[in-house]
Parts: sequence; C-alpha cells; structure tokens
Amino acid sequence: MIEIATEVELFHPPARIWQALTERALLAKWFAESTPQDDRWMLATAALPGYDADTEVEVVELRAPRRLVVRCREAARATRMACDLTPTAHGARLSVREVLEEGDWDADARAEQHERALTGRLPAILDWLAFQEVDLRRAEGGLTAELPIVPLLVPRRDRSRKRALLAAGAVTVLAAATGAALWATRDTAPAPAGPPPSAPPLVMPATTTASPRSTTARPTPSPSRRSASPSPSPSRSPSRTPSPPPSPAAVPLTATYQTVTDRVFGYRGEVVLRNPGPAPRPEWTVTVTIGDGATVGPVDGAEAAQDGSVLTFTGTALPANGSTTIRFDVRDPDPLHNAPESCAADGTPCATR
Repeated sequence: MIEIATEVELFHPPARIWQALTERALLAKWFAESTPQDDRWMLATAALPGYDADTEVEVVELRAPRRLVVRCREAARATRMACDLTPTAHGARLSVREVLEEGDWDADARAEQHERALTGRLPAILDWLAFQEVDLRRAEGGLTAELPIVPLLVPRRDRSRKRALLAAGAVTVLAAATGAALWATRDTAPAPAGPPPSAPPLVMPATTTASPRSTTARPTPSPSRRSASPSPSPSRSPSRTPSPPPSPAAVPLTATYQTVTDRVFGYRGEVVLRNPGPAPRPEWTVTVTIGDGATVGPVDGAEAAQDGSVLTFTGTALPANGSTTIRFDVRDPDPLHNAPESCAADGTPCATR
C-alpha cells in the first residue's frame, strides 16, 4: 500500500477552509474544475501532473467542518483520500492522505501536485475569502477578529528604554513637521519688477477669399476705341461617364472566445477573429469587458488599450477569408472570475467554446 500524506498549517478558521474544500467555484480555483453527476462528481484532473485522466469522486464520509473522505476512480487507478481539519490556536491544521487501492501511479508527481495546491493556491483563496469578511468600518469598533492581532511581548526592564525611544521619535517627527510648516509659510522675497509692458505686437490677420474685407486686385483694362463682343460658341452636350459598380457590402467579422488558462487571481483568454468576406478588412476592433479592478497583462496578436473595465484590441489588416488570434492575460482580484463579462468584434458578440 502506497500512501501520500501532506500536512499544512493555515491561519484561517476551519469553517473557511471547509468552504474552500467543498464549494465547486472555489475548488476549481485552487485544484480542478468539478462537474456533478448524480451522487458523484467529476474532477477535471487530466491535465494535472500525476494524473492520467479525469477523476470520478464519490463521497464516503462527511463530517462538516472536520472530516471529508472520498473514493477516487481515475481510469484503471483507484485511491482513497481523507481530508482532516484540526483547530489550532491561530487557525487550523489540514491533513490530506491519499492511499492507492488499485492500479499504479507516479507517487512523486502526485505528491508534488498536492504540495503545490495545498501550500500555494489554497492559502491564496483563503486569504481572499478572509479579505471579503473583514469589517473596515473603524468608527464602529475597528477591525473584526478575522485578522487576529498578536501583541508584542516586551520585558519589563526594557519598557522604559522603549518609551524613551518612542518619545525621541515623536520629538523628531514634531521637529520635522514644524520645520516643514516654517518653510511653507516663510516670507519670500518679492520678485524684481520687470520692464514695462510693451505694446502688443501687431498681428496681421490671415486673409481668405471668404472674408468680406479681403479684396482681389484685378488689372484694369485700358480703354479701346473699338470693342468687339466675343461670339458665343456652341455648347457641347456633356458626355456620360459610366459610374463604377457599387462595392459589395462588408461581411461582418466573426469571433470566438475561449479561456485557455484559469489561475487563482486571473486567467488567460483567447479570441479567434475571422473575416468570412471576399474583401480584406483594413481595420477591425475587438472589445472585451472584464471585471471591476481587473487589469490586462501581456497581449499577443493585437494592440491593446484599457479604459476602466473595457479592453480594446486593434491590429493589422485581415485578409479575405483570413483569421487572426489574440491572446491576453487578465489579472483579476476576484478568484471566482475566469472569463470576461462580454466580448464583441466590431459590435458583433463573440461565440464561446
């Protein structure tokens, strides 16, 4: 029997850790996507190191918020996993033990995946949940007990010396503040009087043919004894020039969006833009709306600009029946966001896949 055991100390109450272990949206952020199937559910573990396929999970024992035992079936491999939460003075201790019951596995890769999930991604999710629960209304009694304050224990014989240091620091701060105030309110020498203002320069207004004041000099014809009026020349009928045929109407662009990577605080998106028309499109615009507080990271395949929560992508000409791919990273403070709120190509909504 092969057993993989991982234990981690978490500075969070057991109820919050239990929430991250059992809620689908949170579980997907630090471990894998899950899909319910009758009395079981599937974990999308095929792409994770140490796993060969998706995992079918069946709950064997459930005692909230202390113990969760599941049986996992992954292709020809069967394991039994137990998660135990033990309260501590500053939070809880999470112990995860997985035992191989059938088949074979790469124990090192499996242990590395457990370590990465429990010591990296899970604490990040728990910190975000704690931040959502913090009461920032200081006027009503300060912060809640969600973020404990650990008092600094100072020996009695050193307290007088620390008070002296604090007093000296306060005097230094007051002296600096007083100096800054004197500097800000000191009398400044009057600036030397400059030369008397000269008359404003004469600016010649630009003349245009449309101005009523502008005149055009024309030569005056010299008087002649005989003036012959020109004979009228027969006017020719204008020839008809054939008008060019109307250009075909531009075919709307199509776009497809897909989230290619889902991280704890953000994701990597991909937009495939296609021009199904017979003529090239010299200009195009793709707009994507992301969550509040989110920012765009590296972008491939287009020029990007962000205005609030709206991302605008532009790029080079798109040939007829051609396509281009835009990939972009989004940093989002909400770990539950794994895709943009909307996507459109020249106003046409993107399809999803």
